[in-house]
Amino acid sequence: MKFAPHIFETTEQGNSTGLTASSTSSGYRQPWRVLRVLRAVLRVLLCFILSSWMMSVAHGQMKADLPGAKAAAAAPKNLLAEAARSVGIKQCQPAITRLSALAINGTGAHDVLVDWDHAHPDRGPFFSLTGIEYAGASAAVSITAVPQGGGACSVAAERISIAPYSCKSIADTELKGYNATPLLPTFTVYVSPAEPGGSVSLVDSPPGCLIIRRYVQYNWTEQTNMATPAPAHK
Repeated sequence: MKFAPHIFETTEQGNSTGLTASSTSSGYRQPWRVLRVLRAVLRVLLCFILSSWMMSVAHGQMKADLPGAKAAAAAPKNLLAEAARSVGIKQCQPAITRLSALAINGTGAHDVLVDWDHAHPDRGPFFSLTGIEYAGASAAVSITAVPQGGGACSVAAERISIAPYSCKSIADTELKGYNATPLLPTFTVYVSPAEPGGSVSLVDSPPGCLIIRRYVQYNWTEQTNMATPAPAHK
C-alpha cells in the first residue's frame, strides 16, 4: 500500500535521497494530525461559548441599569409594619401598613422608632417615627394610630423634609389650586378639597423651605379610601 507524501516532506523524481512517507511513518504521524485538528476545534468552541456567556452577562447588566428595570425592582421591606405586628398591634395594623407603605415608596433606605402601650398594645395608641432616605435627600415621617370602638382607628401622619428651593416656587409648581392660609409671615398652610384631612405646610427656611405634609383620618377602617397625598418634593 502506498501513502501520499506528508505535507512537510519533499521528494525528487527518480532520486532516492528524497524523503517519502512509509507505512510506518504515516501510521505514526496521522493520529497527531487528528489530535491537532480536535484541539483547534475545541479552542474555537470554547471561545464561542465564553463570548456568548459574556455577551449574555453584559446584556443582563444593561437591562438591570435601565431606569424601567430599577423602577420595577422589589419594593423595600416595610419595617414599620413589621414592628407594629411584632409588638402586638392588630386593630390598627392595616392603617399603619397602608400609611407606612406610602411613606417609604421610592425610598432607598429607612429605619424606625416606635412607642406603644406595653400593657395593652392593641388597645392603646401607637406612635412611630421613620427616617427615610432618597438619593441625595432624606425626610422624617411620623405616624400615629389610636384604636377606636367598632374596629376603627384614628390615624395621623406627617412627613417632614427640606427642599433646596424657595417656598413660593414650590407652591407655584406643586400646589396649584390649593387654598393658602398664612399662619405666620413665614408659615403658610395649603389645603385642597381633593385631599380631605390632608394639608401641606411650607415654612420659609432660607435658602430652602421646610415642608410638612400632614394627613389626619378619624374612624379609619380597611374599607376607608385614603386621600392621595400631594406629590413629594425631594
